[in-house]
Amino acid sequence: MRIVVGVTGATGAVLAVRTLRALTNLGVETHLICSRWAETTLKLETDLSLADLYSLASVVHRVDNLAASIASGSYRTDGMVVVPCSMKTLAAIRMGLSDNLIVRAADVTLKERRQLVLVVREAPLHELHLENMHALARAGAVIFPPVLGFYHRPRTLDDVIDHVVGRILDQFGLSMPVPRWGEPAPQGGASNESTPL
Repeated sequence: MRIVVGVTGATGAVLAVRTLRALTNLGVETHLICSRWAETTLKLETDLSLADLYSLASVVHRVDNLAASIASGSYRTDGMVVVPCSMKTLAAIRMGLSDNLIVRAADVTLKERRQLVLVVREAPLHELHLENMHALARAGAVIFPPVLGFYHRPRTLDDVIDHVVGRILDQFGLSMPVPRWGEPAPQGGASNESTPL
């Protein structure tokens, strides 16, 4: 399996890190593209460098390389996730402004009718954000804000992050051991049994 991973400068760099790790653990070939601001956010929010993030990917592409393999629909992939996805990138994808490789790869993913998952990060949302999301959902993209779930009784921030990443992977038919509604908790994971807070 081959999945393109775009990382923008929106807050939530840890989601990109965990998604790449999970895909690697599942044996998925990953093609990583980071925006100019992704490095800044990564440094602000984690102890990792851009080189550390690159080491998690199978292939790394420069954001300005519009001649990359993933810029063409003839290069077969199983889809793309932009995690996190800034409102700037969302708007550029919506308008088809393929001026960098993240946006071009997303455009290719849509036109080839492959799975495009946009892990949008912003709150609150104004009308233009919502219009862009609506237009992309109509075009076939999955709009996936990393909404926190609590039914599985998370005990740590890691539990919350892993649950979000597990649900992102679900969009590609992939699975990692995370608590699921109505199922026993995976070993070592948070339980969804009802307990007092």
